[in-house]
Amino acid sequence: MKKIAIPMSQGKVARHFGHCQVFHLFEVNDSKIENEESLTPPPHQPGVIPKWIHHQGATDVIAGGMGQRAIDIFNQLGINVYVGAPGKDSRTIIEAFLNGTLETHANLCDH
Repeated sequence: MKKIAIPMSQGKVARHFGHCQVFHLFEVNDSKIENEESLTPPPHQPGVIPKWIHHQGATDVIAGGMGQRAIDIFNQLGINVYVGAPGKDSRTIIEAFLNGTLETHANLCDH
């Protein structure tokens, strides 16, 4: 089972995961979505959100952009990070990810 976190702002993948309004978390088994939830993250402070996502049981994070420090923390926690996801709704993103068709581009975070 995987649990995939996607940071969202205004209904689309957030350009910077640390400044998102909400995280959509998808529990996936055999490439099928079994559960979906929406959680409000704690206030943005360095290192806080990656640890919070880890405590939610996430195995993967898909974001538009993310700072290197956050990427490093996720890697240390054993969470896979995918950056450069397009600004689309989370259902479109998760379905493309599960189908192996998600196209990622440059990390949208510039710090």
